[in-house]
This record gives sequence, C-alpha cells and structure tokens, in this order.
Amino acid sequence: MKTRTRAQAKLITAQLLSGAGIASGYAVGGLLAEEITGKTSMAGIAQMSVILGAGLIAYPLAVLAGKAGRRTALTLGFGIGTIGATVVLLGVALQFLPLFMLGMMLCGSATASGLQARYAAVDLVDPANAGRAMSLVVWATTVGSVLGPSFTAPGAHLGAALGMNELAGPYLISMTAFGLATLVASTLTKKIKPGAAEAVPESTESAESGDSAVEPPTMKLGPALRFALARPVPLFAMVTIIAGQMMMTNVMVMTPVHMDHQEFSLGAIGIVVSVHIAGMYALSPVFGWMADRWGPGTVIAGGVLVFATAIILGVIDATAEVSSMVLLSIALIFLGIGWSMFLIGGSALLTASVPQHAKVTLQGASDAAMNLGGALMAAMAGTVLQAGGFLWINLMATVVLLITLAFSIRAVPLMHWPGRGRTPTATKDDAAETSQVR
Repeated sequence: MKTRTRAQAKLITAQLLSGAGIASGYAVGGLLAEEITGKTSMAGIAQMSVILGAGLIAYPLAVLAGKAGRRTALTLGFGIGTIGATVVLLGVALQFLPLFMLGMMLCGSATASGLQARYAAVDLVDPANAGRAMSLVVWATTVGSVLGPSFTAPGAHLGAALGMNELAGPYLISMTAFGLATLVASTLTKKIKPGAAEAVPESTESAESGDSAVEPPTMKLGPALRFALARPVPLFAMVTIIAGQMMMTNVMVMTPVHMDHQEFSLGAIGIVVSVHIAGMYALSPVFGWMADRWGPGTVIAGGVLVFATAIILGVIDATAEVSSMVLLSIALIFLGIGWSMFLIGGSALLTASVPQHAKVTLQGASDAAMNLGGALMAAMAGTVLQAGGFLWINLMATVVLLITLAFSIRAVPLMHWPGRGRTPTATKDDAAETSQVR
C-alpha cells in the first residue's frame, strides 16, 4: 500500500507542477502570436501549436509506456516540455514565428504527459475505483493551474527586469515548472505499466502466484481503431473525449483575445483564465466518484447540460453591447466543468468498454485525436473571431456538441445507467476477435 501511495503522490506532484507550467503561459500565448505576426487571425496559432504538439506525441508516448513503463514515458514527455519553454523564449526574443511555434509544439508534450498521468493512476488501483483514481490526478492540476495564471503579471515583470519581452516572462515559470515535473516523474517506480493494477506489488503474495492468465500482446493501432469503430460504446467514449477538448479549446483560446479587444487588463484576463482552469479540475474527484457509482454515462450527460449552459452564456456576452467580466467568468467556469465531465466520463467509459490489450493503444489514440481536434479548432478560431466575433466562436462549439449527441444515439441504450446494471465490458469473444485481427 505504501508503494502505491507514494507512486500516486508523485503522479499528483508532477501533475501539479505541469499544470502550473501550462497555465503560466496560457493567457499570453495568443497575445505573443498576435504581437509577432501583427495579425489577430494568427492569435490562435499559439495554442494550436501546443495542442498540435500534444496530439503528435500522445500516441508515441503511449507506445513507449507500453514498452518501457509509465516512468520513462512521463519523464521524457515532461522533459520535452521543458525544452519547449526554452525554445519559446528564444523564438520571442528573435521575433521568429517558426521557432516560436516549434517551442509551443514542444510544450505540448507536457500536456500529453499530464493526460497520460491519469491513466497511470488507474494502473495503480482496482478497476472498480478507476474513476476516482483518475480524477484525483486530474484534480491535482487544480492548484498548479489556478496559481499559474496568477504568475502572469509577476512573470511579465520578471521578464521586463531581465530585459526580455514582458509577455514572454511567464514562460520562465513554465520552464522551471516543467523541469521540476521531469525530476519528480523520474523518481516513479519502474513497475507502473499500462493496464496492470497489480504491477506495483503490495506484498510478496503477488509474486508467488503464477497462475494468472497470459494476456495477449498490446494491439496495434489499426486493429484497435477498427475494434472501437465497430462498437457504439467505445466509439462514443472516444468522441466524447475529443469533442470536449475541441469545444473547450475553441472558446478558451479566443477568450483572452476577445477580452483584450474589449480593453480588459492583463490581470483581468489572468483571473478569468484562472477560474476557467479551476472549473476544469476542481470538481474532478466528484465526477470520478459519480462515474464509479452511477456509471460514466451519467457524468457525460451532465457534461452536455453544462457545456450547453456555457455556450448560451457566451452567446449572451457576445451579443451584449458591453462585454461583462462576471458573465465571461461564469461562462468559462461552466466551460471548464463541462470539459472535466467529458474527459473523466469519456475516459472511464473507454477504459471499461475495451479489452485489456486494446486499452493503452486506444488511450493513446484518443488523447492524440483530442489534441489534434483541439489544434484544428484553435487554428480556425482566430479567423472565425475576426470574421464573426465571439458569437461565431460559440456557434462553432454548438456544432461540435450536436455532433456528440448524434454519436450518443446508438451508445446510450448499451451504457450503464442507475438501476440498469453496469456498462458492458469487453467480453472474451471481443478479446478473441481482437487477437485474430492483430
């Protein structure tokens, strides 16, 4: 028990530090891109680069975790993020957009590692407690992520004091936080491997039992995706994870730019980002408990309602004569809560509905797809904001939400709802089928 507790504490600490590093530069990334290029339409390129980087490295890190364990994958991922923050500072100093974008993409590796950490937590516990274990690591990001934007103004002063562009200053904090997360991840036990809750032994009894069934080797990407696409529940789980990221990214990356155009101060922008990130993570243990108690579908259904509320509030602000910081703050809190419900509900549903040897592949694939989908929305967001303002940004999120509902039609009757039994997990027939198509 002590070994598992220490491993969970280290995952939580690394996630906290990573969250602080990511959030520190979150509020200024779009402003830096706009400053370097001189174009509002390019404001979304900063977060697009981060999310694209996370999407590109998520699956390779998952494959590495399957082969070498979570410690190696997480240490490498956070380490690349540290290098990325350094490259961002160099790109801003040279006012060279390609270098700035490269640095932001490398920072995305820290995001991908933070996402993988939630599955590492699941590897340490009984499957019945998967939702709660996952949510605790997600929740750990709350402290770092809420404090991170609060460092925006001090970071800017630090950058100015060092003779740097003051908007680049927060990335000094990001670089330090990612570096510390790398050190913490490097101290994890080697025995944390995907899909093996008993991989970190609590006693010598686990080593003495040699009658466990031999698990088929990890599925490759193509067969795993075909398996998921042919089944409504795993498919809906992946769509939920991807859609939540797309909606959140679309609105969030343009909110600081929208507020800047409305002449809000940098401090006010940082506060709104902070409350949004608090919404993303603070209630995650509640959603994890709900997923374990009433099923992931209940959490996802609640997320639909919360996302709808966030979009409605965003539309109200966009159509008002004067933008309201209070209204934007409430909308962004709901946006963060909806993202959390989709992430935890979708991840728990995916973990419960696929065979063991397909999990790590589909976990990596869904994380890659969610970030690539978010990158697509971020890439489009600047142009959309310039063409139709904040109203069109919220209408884009509405389209994604409706698509998610369309995918739910076939999955809902097969999912666990209170009083109807649990979500059907992968059967032996599924396992046999997947082993034949590998």
